[in-house]
Amino acid sequence: MPGVVRRLKVGKERLNSAVNDSAVGRWFKLEERGTNFTTELRAGTATFLTMAYILAVNASILTDSGGPCSVADCLPVCSTKGISAASCPGPLVQPGLECKFPPVNDGYQSCLNVVKRDLIVATAASALIGCFIMGFLANLPLGLAPGMGTNAYFAYTVVGFHGSGSISYQSALTAVLIEGIIFLLLALLGFRTKLAALIPRPVRISTGAGIGLFLAFIGLQGNEGLGLVGFNPSTLVTLGACPPEYRVSVAAVETVNGTLSLIEGDTASGAILCTKHRMESATFWLGIVGFVIISYALIKNIKGAIIYGIVFVTAISWFRGTKATYFPHTPDGDERFDYFKQVVDTHRIQKTAGALSFSDFGSSDFWVALVTFLYVDILDTTGTLVAMAKFSGMMDASGNFEGQYFAFASDATAIVAGAALGTSPVTTYIESSAGIREGGRTGLTAVTVSLWFLLSFFFTPLLASIPPWAVGPPLFLVGVMMMKSVLEVRWDDMKEAIPAFVTMALMPLTYSIAYGLIGGIGTYIVLNLWDWAVLGFRKALGFRRSDAPGERTRSSPNGSNSDVEEKVVPLSGVLEPELGTK
Repeated sequence: MPGVVRRLKVGKERLNSAVNDSAVGRWFKLEERGTNFTTELRAGTATFLTMAYILAVNASILTDSGGPCSVADCLPVCSTKGISAASCPGPLVQPGLECKFPPVNDGYQSCLNVVKRDLIVATAASALIGCFIMGFLANLPLGLAPGMGTNAYFAYTVVGFHGSGSISYQSALTAVLIEGIIFLLLALLGFRTKLAALIPRPVRISTGAGIGLFLAFIGLQGNEGLGLVGFNPSTLVTLGACPPEYRVSVAAVETVNGTLSLIEGDTASGAILCTKHRMESATFWLGIVGFVIISYALIKNIKGAIIYGIVFVTAISWFRGTKATYFPHTPDGDERFDYFKQVVDTHRIQKTAGALSFSDFGSSDFWVALVTFLYVDILDTTGTLVAMAKFSGMMDASGNFEGQYFAFASDATAIVAGAALGTSPVTTYIESSAGIREGGRTGLTAVTVSLWFLLSFFFTPLLASIPPWAVGPPLFLVGVMMMKSVLEVRWDDMKEAIPAFVTMALMPLTYSIAYGLIGGIGTYIVLNLWDWAVLGFRKALGFRRSDAPGERTRSSPNGSNSDVEEKVVPLSGVLEPELGTK
């Protein structure tokens, strides 16, 4: 046995050496960045496994919009209520809008089933395109996929549950397509790089920690994680982790003439409120085992720590008949298991590809959606790219990183491709930090992720069956790793500490990276307005900044500073060096 291990180790070293010396190694700069072929493959696999939940989650969320399904897909019903079409004594009639809502018409539900599979393929295809461009051209170890948050905005606000929103699914896709084209133009012209340079220093530094907290919050929730955090009507969040039978949905209500009723247009949440038996969920405790496995492996610096935890929890969850199974004996569980048993599924997109419409082009709702998609994508992607570049050690002292031009263009291209296929905007994923933690330092990590997404075209039933409680632990632990950036914040300087803390706090508490950036930047501007006004007044009198920090000088009449300089009182904290500037 030791001989076999030794031969495998020698073979691995030879493979890494051969690839490092090849055209592939030189293109991806493996040796220059202190990595090797097998490390990059492992890192890409870790990133993919941490992102794989998006295949099922994104498809499920977007399917709630109804996709291109309409009343025309509903099957005729009996004109006499309460009697099935098969035993109807009278003529069958075409139902109205009510057929799209519970109890959903069988024809409409059949259309939704097709749309869901379409969207799994669309999610994989758009992610594949974005990851490949990011890896091959930008040479960065970052994965891309349709973003969480924007997909919920797309499904529940813009299109609405089963098409009950302000514009149609087809029009929303058109808004995403146009937004992606604008995004791409900004990237190709280099403006997005300049946008990144405008992020103030405290916001830039704290973004990594804020994203870490955001990741941890996601990992602790039920829909995408362990389920430890539940809903409380008074405090918003509380301890959860109760068994499924003790979870209930929550919906917003209003009082009309003394009667409680659901708010029009609002939808019920998932089962997020625990009625009793908190901390008794079998899936939670199975996830905790995965957490311990990953944590122990990280402490011992065991390579592939995150992969081992995810695979262990997932494998246990695939056994039926247990309390921790991902396939309970329910209609939903049976449907999951039937799809899982297919193992290989080469589903072709039937309804969502090219489902574009300009019918709402003149509507204000269309343009509100387009602008919202645009600014959220700009802020989300810029913040995530900066944080990931910093986390991987690729950012230089001026706040720039190699490959940023193509990095900013890759997700814009993926947005355009994703919209054409039928999915919501694509963005750089914060889960990329999992691969970076495994040693990924080049674009070969991202290319590996793209190859896994390519394989997912054929093995979607397996990959879509990774349970959220297997993904929650690595998300939380990656959040732990990203908190180290708080050490760089000058906490004794309130002009830096306040915007930094606002950025970190708002990201998890508003469930949005974009809102955290908006809050941090807005706070920074407000706190510096007075100093900037004073600085502008001094400049109007002929003063300007010297190269020495904290000093201002008046230029000599001939414009030279060599002999004639007058020191003026420093403006405390004015114009902190920003990303890309000194």
